[in-house]
Amino acid sequence: MMAGSIPFPRESMKNLRLFLWIALGMILLVNYQTWQMDYAARDAAAAEAARVEAAANPPPSLGTAIPQAGATASPAAGAALDGTSTPVPVAAAGDVPQAAAAPAPAVLNVKTDVLDMDISLVGGELRRADLLQYPVEKGKPEVVRLLRSQGAGNQYLLQTGLAGAAAPGSYPTHAETFTSDFAEFQLLDGAQELRAPLQWTSPEGVKVTKTFVFRRNSYRIDIEYAIENGSEAAWQVAPYTQILHDMPPVERSYFNVNSYAFTGPAMWDGGKYQKLKISDKDDANLNREIAGGWMASLQHHFVAAIVPKITEQARYTLRARGNEYLATVVNPTQSIAPGSSQTITETVFVGPKLQTQLDTLHPELSRAADYGKLTFLSKPLFWLLEKAHVIFNNWGLAIIAVTFLLKLAFYPLSEASGRSMAKMKLVAPRMKQLQETYKDDREKLGRAMMEMYKKEKINPASGCLPMLVQLPVFLAFYWVLLESVEMRQAPFFGWLQDLSARDPYFILPLIMAAAMFLQYKLQPTPADPIQAKVFMILPLVMSVTFAFFPSGLVLYWVTNTILTIAQQWNINRRIEAATARRN
Repeated sequence: MMAGSIPFPRESMKNLRLFLWIALGMILLVNYQTWQMDYAARDAAAAEAARVEAAANPPPSLGTAIPQAGATASPAAGAALDGTSTPVPVAAAGDVPQAAAAPAPAVLNVKTDVLDMDISLVGGELRRADLLQYPVEKGKPEVVRLLRSQGAGNQYLLQTGLAGAAAPGSYPTHAETFTSDFAEFQLLDGAQELRAPLQWTSPEGVKVTKTFVFRRNSYRIDIEYAIENGSEAAWQVAPYTQILHDMPPVERSYFNVNSYAFTGPAMWDGGKYQKLKISDKDDANLNREIAGGWMASLQHHFVAAIVPKITEQARYTLRARGNEYLATVVNPTQSIAPGSSQTITETVFVGPKLQTQLDTLHPELSRAADYGKLTFLSKPLFWLLEKAHVIFNNWGLAIIAVTFLLKLAFYPLSEASGRSMAKMKLVAPRMKQLQETYKDDREKLGRAMMEMYKKEKINPASGCLPMLVQLPVFLAFYWVLLESVEMRQAPFFGWLQDLSARDPYFILPLIMAAAMFLQYKLQPTPADPIQAKVFMILPLVMSVTFAFFPSGLVLYWVTNTILTIAQQWNINRRIEAATARRN
């Protein structure tokens, strides 16, 4: 012990050290997660890319074959189609297509109230999807482009078709050319549904009308195949859907925590949610039969998903090379008798991770809003936030309301902790006397302190329990605010116009530092001068760390700290009044 220092009881010292370790642990945990997502994943992907590049006979580009009916091979990526065409009439919702006077264009444009999409006549490939209600930057005209066809290295395509075992050209795969009577399709005011039909006929006389069905205020797209078998034999086909994605490298930055959200393929295998690593050998060669599942390509806030019928067992495959992957779902083979007709429907989702819309397609599709290992806490927190948002119509006020409810739920625990802290602050002078009396005998000091704690009914460790309970809730809130697209660009008041981004002027982190310092002043002062200084600067360290976190998370912490201050102040006041009456 340093000369002139005051001995401090071991129980209190442990309590204070535990506070320090919890606070530092929170910072280290978040930073470790971001480091893992940045360097570990990037190094693995780089190693895999280097291995493929160095191979003497590199594999062909993904997608060089069309799946056969009942086969397990992944279908191919459709060829890009360029060129211009003469404008032709526009089909609106409810219109009956008429023969066009001019040739059909190579690419059809479909526009609803939420989507602006290009569909290629080659296979009905979804080549571009602009999300009209989601600007890239708030207040700017440029919107998020989810699907795109910009050449090798920057492709994100959704392809659908019917495959079979006969010769190429006998089935309307995504590589076959369709026709259309219209160049554009637009959802008119008042209409709830828009249908965009494409036509194809086989050499054997099988006619297929492939219709893309869009709905108002929805990112669900149904693909209907109306099949008329005019041939003399049964026609066996397997519907398939696939996502081809070249993932450009993600520039990660500590100053942009949003860049650490998972990007890549994911699936529900009927019982478990899995994020697939294209750098992993097993994942990159996925080939499974799954019932009740889904397959998706995830990025921050947005998703393209393949959603088979929940009762169907389909074959799921994934193939990857470098940063490119092909995720495919092939549904069971169906047989259409000669001279008969049948309609087959497949469903995809292209848009933001709106959990209410995702859940209508599949009960587990909302897992695309990836909350990680704390999903069991994040889901109910998001549910509470949604209910509060209905009342306040402001996500910031919803965060404050839910924080208040959480504080209320843990009030008995916090009350017991606060009473012990208040009593420790009250008996601080007596502690100092004991420390002076037994400064040369730590064993006697420890016994005297324990006797005083027992007499005053003080539990020195009780102050740690609320912090331990609050840690997982804090991390769950972190992922809710990071991953929930509902929070994206959501305004609060004044200068806070995006709760999913950092405070642009760092005002809220400064308020957080002041609130945490005030909270520190309400607690017993550590006798160890070094510990006292550490606790004094901890609010500043925490506020600097939080300065680059989503402002919604800082709002939660500030609200929680202010409520804790109010509770502790009230407890201190009551304890002091009761002690004064006894004396």
